[in-house]
Amino acid sequence: MKRLFALFSLLLWSLAAFSGTLTKSHSQGKFSDAEIEATIKAKLTNSKIGKDGFQVHVKNQIATWTGTTGVMQHKGAATRMAKAAGAIQVVNNIKVSDQAKAKAAGNLSSTPRRAQVKTD
Repeated sequence: MKRLFALFSLLLWSLAAFSGTLTKSHSQGKFSDAEIEATIKAKLTNSKIGKDGFQVHVKNQIATWTGTTGVMQHKGAATRMAKAAGAIQVVNNIKVSDQAKAKAAGNLSSTPRRAQVKTD
């Protein structure tokens, strides 16, 4: 019983110490525009979509993306990245190249692929 109490006390103490390191915005679940933008830009530098040279600006917790890409999936990845960084809304003005659109349309027009199931 004493061990359980000691463990519980240690847990409460560590939670109290950790909560003091969070900023006010983190504890409330709201981030400033600067925090959201900095988080997005940090994620962007470590991501494959960072090579596309997208620009992002955050105002009133709304992230606005601009730029062009040759990979259709990068547009959706940018939206998900902004949401994960704390943006409450995303305006995605990223343009997908005609070449990428044609490639995607070609993939859809071909015969459906079948899953290969290995049977033993």
